[in-house]
Amino acid sequence: MDKRFVYADNAATTKISEDVLNAMMPWLKDGYGNPSSIYAKGREAAAAVGKAREQVAAAIGADAREVFFTSGGSEADNWAIKGTVISLKKKGKNHVVSSKFEHHAALHTLKKESLDLSLCEVNENGVVRTEDIAALIREDTALVTVMYANNEIGTIQPIAEIGAVCRKKGVLFHTDAVQAMGNVPIDVVRQNIDMMALSGHKLHAPKGVGALYIKKGMKLPNLIDGGAQEHGHRAGTENVAGIVGFGKAMEIAAKNIGERAAKVGAMRDKLIAGLLELPRTRLNGDAKLRLPGNVNISFEGIEGESLLLMLDMNGIAASSGSACTSGSLDPSHVLLSIGLPHEVAHGSLRLSINEETTDEDIEYMLKTITAAVLKLRNMSPLWESIVSGDDKKTAKARQNLV
Repeated sequence: MDKRFVYADNAATTKISEDVLNAMMPWLKDGYGNPSSIYAKGREAAAAVGKAREQVAAAIGADAREVFFTSGGSEADNWAIKGTVISLKKKGKNHVVSSKFEHHAALHTLKKESLDLSLCEVNENGVVRTEDIAALIREDTALVTVMYANNEIGTIQPIAEIGAVCRKKGVLFHTDAVQAMGNVPIDVVRQNIDMMALSGHKLHAPKGVGALYIKKGMKLPNLIDGGAQEHGHRAGTENVAGIVGFGKAMEIAAKNIGERAAKVGAMRDKLIAGLLELPRTRLNGDAKLRLPGNVNISFEGIEGESLLLMLDMNGIAASSGSACTSGSLDPSHVLLSIGLPHEVAHGSLRLSINEETTDEDIEYMLKTITAAVLKLRNMSPLWESIVSGDDKKTAKARQNLV
């Protein structure tokens, strides 16, 4: 088998595209003016930031005045959650509804705040039920926050329906759309979204730039105070080149979504079908309601870390879950939330492909991953006990696998 390099961790980050890099270059060289300055170089930089703001707004169906640039999705999530909690606590609303498998940028923020938190259960397919969210909303509910698409298992949530319930009950609705943008059409007005987090490095833009959409009329306290940047709502000299690249990436991401999703989805399905031919293997997340490039598979009887190292030696870059928790030895909270036992969650692999992935890449991954899983299982005493039926601890896991 010829060794090649296959990048299959686009959910963690993407490489900067040529179009985005070309848009950024003038602002990395001669366009170094501070957008807050009144002389020509400053005004030129301010105009570039303004154009990017319009590009982001157009991509999500918003007004440019509703877009505020941040350092990325985590800051945007923190700003939306903390700002809402601070402002509505004063009105006696101290309750927030979310789900058990949110990104840690949301979950950790929620758990650190002094509030009454209700975490909605997630079904075994990784989808939040709108009726379950509705049942948790109370008179003192300040906010509902549910991510648009899960970063680990790729399941797409019923955002418009959840937003409609929140609008009917007079509750603010925030969604983390970091993984969803560019993969599904987004319209913040039609989908009843009040606040939405975005990040550039998931869209072939640079790291360290993102945005928070805040619906017009909302008054959200600042997360970062100081200067008057971002219309006085987010202090700090603007990262002009990064913002320009982000605006260009958003413009590109909003185009031809259906065509791109069909192409990537076909490769995804081929990869899933091939990997599921291995015994005692399962797909995590809904087979249809998932991002076109997401594959999350659990292989019984192996450790995910060992599999990742073996794939790396064979030129495949993948992950076992969120890049934000790659240093943790604990099993994924996302996989546990959909009912996987610890031992099965530990043997999981996330592959995230995109439009740059080729059919040859898919074939190489299928052959290499299959060989690696078989090798690891042959080396594992645990696998022997599993197939012989002697290990009672894995009985529940076996029942959940195909």
